[in-house]
Amino acid sequence: MTKKTVSILGCGWLGIPLAEKLFATGYTVKGSTTSAEKLPMLRQKGIDAYQLNLSPEPVGDLAALLQADTVIIDIPPKTGKLGDRFHPEQIQYLTNALRQSSVAHVIYVSSTSVYPELSRVMVEADVKTPGQSAAPGLVQAEQNIQQLTPNCLTTVLRCAGLMGYDRIPGKYVAGRTVDSGAVPVNYLHQDDAEGLISAVISLKLAGTYNAVAPEHPTREAIYRKSCADFGYQLPAIVIPDQPAPYKIISGEKLMQATNYQFRYPDPLQFLYRL
Repeated sequence: MTKKTVSILGCGWLGIPLAEKLFATGYTVKGSTTSAEKLPMLRQKGIDAYQLNLSPEPVGDLAALLQADTVIIDIPPKTGKLGDRFHPEQIQYLTNALRQSSVAHVIYVSSTSVYPELSRVMVEADVKTPGQSAAPGLVQAEQNIQQLTPNCLTTVLRCAGLMGYDRIPGKYVAGRTVDSGAVPVNYLHQDDAEGLISAVISLKLAGTYNAVAPEHPTREAIYRKSCADFGYQLPAIVIPDQPAPYKIISGEKLMQATNYQFRYPDPLQFLYRL
């Protein structure tokens, strides 16, 4: 039996360890980076690596990357207003190329930032259009990917805040003033992001899903533990005049579809390393 090929467009903080995991479990793995300097490092890890820039049209050997069974698009949008237009254009160019390819399954790594803060539990059906979203450009990009249906399977994976290892919450708030300490967090450990994506590939799962750790402690609890564990200065936590709006992202749909067992279900117990 020939080995299945997975291409990861965007070998960054999540893409590289995901590529290593897939390679270790028997997949042929291709990957892209915007940096020529990273190519030797990726190749040493067993990744068939190519330089690719989306500016927004693809510049690089996209054709080789699309010679794959599954393509994972893990390209975060640029911040700022330009990102609202630029990122959907990047994804539309990719969609046009994918339509001409023989790729059977496309997984788009999106974000739970698409959900507005309505101070309640949010599920996938709560945001279906850009007008319903706090990040309309991201939903437009999702819709661009979904245009590929029914010619190939498409999966939109709305990932919560990716944490773990060197992404340590206390590092980002040390010495600052925080007025959202009572807000629950929506986090996902890097290891579980890899595990969930692997499950989506093996199950050939199509649709839109939230990927988030099932526990949602408060930011204050996270910051206190993180700062204590790593010696960061605790932020000044103040109580706002009005309660800060929040959202609790439900990951039930994906958990039921995959029966995935989280390595780190509670963000207070995430594995970090300096």
